[in-house]
Amino acid sequence: MMNRRTLLSSSTAALGLGLTATVIPANLRAQEKLKIGFVYSSLIGDAGWTFMHDEGRLMLEAEFGDAIETAYVESIDGGADAERVVRQFASQGFGLIFGTSFNHMNPMARVAEQFPDVKFEHATGYTQLPNMAIYHVRDYEARYLLGMVAGSMGNSLGVVASYPIPEVVRGINAMTAGARSVNPNFTTKVVWISTWFDPGLERTTADALIDQGVDVLAHFTDSPAVVQAAEDRGKYVVALGAMDQYGPKSHLTAMVYNWGPYYVERTRAVLDGTWASSNTWEGISRDMLTISPLNAAVPADAGAAVTAKQEEMRTGAFHPFAGPVLTNTGEEKVAAGAVADDGMLLSMDFYVEGVEGALPS
Repeated sequence: MMNRRTLLSSSTAALGLGLTATVIPANLRAQEKLKIGFVYSSLIGDAGWTFMHDEGRLMLEAEFGDAIETAYVESIDGGADAERVVRQFASQGFGLIFGTSFNHMNPMARVAEQFPDVKFEHATGYTQLPNMAIYHVRDYEARYLLGMVAGSMGNSLGVVASYPIPEVVRGINAMTAGARSVNPNFTTKVVWISTWFDPGLERTTADALIDQGVDVLAHFTDSPAVVQAAEDRGKYVVALGAMDQYGPKSHLTAMVYNWGPYYVERTRAVLDGTWASSNTWEGISRDMLTISPLNAAVPADAGAAVTAKQEEMRTGAFHPFAGPVLTNTGEEKVAAGAVADDGMLLSMDFYVEGVEGALPS
């Protein structure tokens, strides 16, 4: 199933790392198509973060057909490579460009300032420009639900974490809070590996966490290596995307992003001339994310509790960071009866109760 994601349909321009575009037939060049570029931080075929963004790209092709042409470049982490790819898209006449990783933010912003007529969209960052919108989902909601599942299946979580940015810290805290809501003695160990995608490093880190005695694994990286480690070592994992195929016994559930409707909305806005720079941050209530079906190993009562909590999030009756919220050193960050505001969530730089250790400085 995953292999088909490495193949492009005939309407798609495939760009390699050297950015040599597929030749477009003359009859198509004559049409005023909107060219849309996607910059991916990892490989589509690994069923995680990039796979879900590419599902959105495919939804665009199904929705708009010959009115658009899409292209993507995989395995662009950030820095000079990202700037080169984004600049090449812009200079080749792409009218809408999506950067799908936090590390794409600064390179994309530099290019956006030089191409004011091109529309740019950046996922997970905070830099917004007149021609550069930002978008993300409230992934801490789904992470809380993953934590509830983990807490019903063990007493400790081992996290293979990418970078200590607020997005990831928020997710670790949400999982820990969710786990402790059903298992008050639950603890979390975190190992930072400073990459979104390195299957070998992800695997050795997961193995090290298992050696330290964790019961359940989780990851903020894009390969299935952590799922495979759990499967091989007889542990459980709460994952990302469509990785259940790599761990039929170990994979309990996963966070699933639904980028397609947003991509359709933003593309339609470019086509009809109504696009404007915006800051989008929605969650379960807007169906921008969910969790995958639970493994049969999860007890029925635990699954029912997760479903009920998800519905509370959908209606706004529950917030994962409702007070009291304490750090793992005992400092109160959110008082009882209050809720963490978006400013705190977007700049989160502390571990909550139950997470071991300290954040890297």
